[in-house]
Amino acid sequence: MFKKILIANRGEIACRVIKTARKMGIATVAVYSDADADAVHVEMADEAVHIGPPPANQSYLIADRIIAACKETGAEAVHPGYGFLSENAGFCEKLEAEGIIFIGPKVKAIEAMGDKITSKKIAADAGVSTVPGFMGLIENAEHAAEIASQIGYPVMIKASAGGGGKGMRIAWNEAEAREGFERSKSEAASSFGDDRIFVEKFVEEPRHIEIQVLADAHGTCIHLGERECSIQRRNQKVVEEAPSPFLDPETRAAMGAQAVALAKAVDYQSAGTVEFIVDRNRNFYFLEMNTRLQVEHPVTELITGIDLVEQMIRIASGEKLAFGQDGVELNGWAVESRIYAEDPVRNFLPSIGRLTRYRPPAEGRFGDVVVRNDTGVTEGSEISMFYDPMIAKLCTWAPDRLTAIEAMSEALDGFVIDGIEHNIPFLTALMSHPRWREGRLSTGFIAEEFPDGFTPREPGVEERHVLSAVALAVELLRRDRLDRLTGRLAPHSGELKRDWSVRLNDEYVKASVVEGMISIPLEMDVSIDGAKPITVASSWRPGDAVWEGTVDGRTVHVQVRPVLNGVQLAWQGVSAKARVMLPRIAELDRLMPVREAPDTSKLLLCPMPGLVVSVAVSDGQEVKAGETLAVVEAMKMENVLRAERDCTVMKVNARPGDSLAVDAVIMEFD
Repeated sequence: MFKKILIANRGEIACRVIKTARKMGIATVAVYSDADADAVHVEMADEAVHIGPPPANQSYLIADRIIAACKETGAEAVHPGYGFLSENAGFCEKLEAEGIIFIGPKVKAIEAMGDKITSKKIAADAGVSTVPGFMGLIENAEHAAEIASQIGYPVMIKASAGGGGKGMRIAWNEAEAREGFERSKSEAASSFGDDRIFVEKFVEEPRHIEIQVLADAHGTCIHLGERECSIQRRNQKVVEEAPSPFLDPETRAAMGAQAVALAKAVDYQSAGTVEFIVDRNRNFYFLEMNTRLQVEHPVTELITGIDLVEQMIRIASGEKLAFGQDGVELNGWAVESRIYAEDPVRNFLPSIGRLTRYRPPAEGRFGDVVVRNDTGVTEGSEISMFYDPMIAKLCTWAPDRLTAIEAMSEALDGFVIDGIEHNIPFLTALMSHPRWREGRLSTGFIAEEFPDGFTPREPGVEERHVLSAVALAVELLRRDRLDRLTGRLAPHSGELKRDWSVRLNDEYVKASVVEGMISIPLEMDVSIDGAKPITVASSWRPGDAVWEGTVDGRTVHVQVRPVLNGVQLAWQGVSAKARVMLPRIAELDRLMPVREAPDTSKLLLCPMPGLVVSVAVSDGQEVKAGETLAVVEAMKMENVLRAERDCTVMKVNARPGDSLAVDAVIMEFD
């Protein structure tokens, strides 16, 4: 077994590998760029080596610097995590030449499966079902449009060396095929250094289901069941679960057998994933094979009890698998939510900055539920524009699917992040979505259910009652604390009355204290909108980020953030500003004028911090609605900004190469 390994990665996956290595008694070496000098993975590792500037192509993607770090520290092997050099055959060859072990498959498998065109040919030869498409070299946008027309729209345009949703576009017509080719080619070159593109038929109403395989160097190759990854946005997975609510035992066995056959065809040795597209009739088609550890591997670990990182290390050291296919049992249900630094209200645009508050839910077993949080950040960490926007992977396990979903909903409600925008409000709302809970999924789920983007729901009757009760409890404790701090002991100065008005956003709710004392822990009976009294109980104290307690016997976790003259409450995908007032003050509050937002209709504002890749127009140019105005890159993704109406460009303020902040004015219109 290895005595010391180097992790050629950063963030949560580097931390994840370090945890298993530590458990196995193996020393670890971290590598880091200038931007990651204070990162969590650097602190966790036994040693750390600096490898260059923030851009990945000047640090984490330079194989020679990784190898130099191995030599400097005496690391015997390298675990690549995912992304970066994890599927780079050239890197593996360099390691082998230096006598350093790569904790992953051999070069042959990486080369064969890393090229999506070659992999589909091998899959077909191995008897694996494949999607119709064109596997040859596509010369230009004209050629791409011609091929797409022959295959029949819709088509998927994909980078041959791609992964993680980058370099992928769906085209529904010729114009989209041309532009999709150009954007995919550009993203592929930027992300992978390989701009080859291929086109295949896009399966409508598809489900994305993948099989985890594990193979050693002694002839044993098995699968560990499936993961469903159908909840995606822009081909980027958002929520995963294991097993799939869609597969029956026969389909699972057939998919597992084909995945194992493909792995054997390339003499696979390590953990790997064979991804399939599955249609409504459970017909499945090979999509690609990822010759590395998947981001969503924790859900497989939770339902099998098998540590995949440990198995990768043992296989790389030459050990045999200690179990066969008969030794794999799928137990319970696991769900993973990817916590991203992106603003769901602004079409999920990237967000960067410092985590001024980072309070994840407690990990561990709680009765029949397990909570796990894989992360690489802590309070005070910086979310950089140079890397992937993922902050953490929150996972829950339970004996059944609905219990796991309920546990996830509760854990998300208690996950506090401030300083940047993030997608927790969206994930929380998703957990209560009827279609998700019923398991009626497809890769188009988000586009279909949120066609106009995500907007936090306005409180319904249940949410209004819960949030009003929590707001009242928070305000009464705040006032009581203020009275005590200023020396005004009971009886109070007249402010702590029985009857109140709670303003939730723009709605006024009557709230009355029926019975109870204002103290910690708090327990009181309140009536909302004249309804039957309900009991509110909590040990919450002013300043706590999460109000944890019960409302009418139901356990709730409500996030509480102070705002001007009130608090911002978030629960179950609902966000509301709450102000608690005496009834007379509420009457006057209704008369206050509403401030109008400034008119920005004649400006193109940068929607996220990013780098201007290109500007497609010039001063004085007339443009039509839908035409491309500029392309901005952020967190390794290119975002096309289009004209919302016919207009004339008066002034262009940004140029290619400019680094812009959120809401920077890119151009002005007439």
